Amino acid sequence: MPVFYRITINGQRFDTSTGHYVEEDKRSTEISRIKGNSKEARSINSQLELIKETVYETEKRIYMKELDITYESFKNEYQGKKEKQRFLIPIFQDHNNKIKALLRKQYAPGTLERYETSLRHTEEFLMWKYNLKDIDITKIDHAFVTDYEFFLRTVRKCANNTAVKYIKNFNIIIKICLANEWLDKNPFVNYKSKVREVERVYLSEDEIQSIIEKEFKTERLSLVRDIFLFSCFTGLAYIDVKNLTKSHISFGIDGEKWIFTHRQKTESASKIPILPVTQMIIDKYECHPQSNNQEKLLPILSDILLQ
Repeated sequence: MPVFYRITINGQRFDTSTGHYVEEDKRSTEISRIKGNSKEARSINSQLELIKETVYETEKRIYMKELDITYESFKNEYQGKKEKQRFLIPIFQDHNNKIKALLRKQYAPGTLERYETSLRHTEEFLMWKYNLKDIDITKIDHAFVTDYEFFLRTVRKCANNTAVKYIKNFNIIIKICLANEWLDKNPFVNYKSKVREVERVYLSEDEIQSIIEKEFKTERLSLVRDIFLFSCFTGLAYIDVKNLTKSHISFGIDGEKWIFTHRQKTESASKIPILPVTQMIIDKYECHPQSNNQEKLLPILSDILLQ
């Protein structure tokens, strides 16, 4: 019968042959050794004892490295294999590529833009702190996270809420690493950050009326004003106004015109009554070439022109 040795880690086991064969009645299951004092028995038992010592030495090395003893970590250490190194930037970029592939299906363009900005900030931080273009993810610890936040607040001059949002974006990448068991420890343990409440300033009725009555010399500025007013009187975000077509207008149960749409950010349904100011803006641009050619409710300018 072949002589094997078995190592079991957390219920998982791997068996390895010693290369020896013995008659079945010569093995002792009680002491896991070969019976007798023959040259063959002494040789096999000596090898089994050496294997046992090697197992304990492997366990000791893993403890010295402050790693958790798992099936994979033990097997790799025991067999002298190095675990595959994984670096932060490719993982971050892969995450962003997946968002890009699902753009307008599952993610909004703004989401992709925020993560791409987060990636750039991460690359800048690595150069600022470590003079590196990339880093092994196993080197990311609590100090890395706190130093990254310090970088965002000082070098990038981010306000509190902006810095917290970038750190949260980075935490998403760390969660990917943890889910794939590429990291043994979560560097965000004991890290705390808090978004501060921001007092939102709103326009008074007189201020809105002043905007309505304001005369502009250029058609572009007049259009920007009208789109802003349209958002004020409908509660729709710019991207939701941009997505509106004439088919989104229908009559409600009250016999009046309503806007029936879905908000891009939350995908929630919205039913919005068309107020006199809203209708005035719709009528103003009803025959605009862009509205007619693209079936858009309003001739929205591109983001670049608005900026």
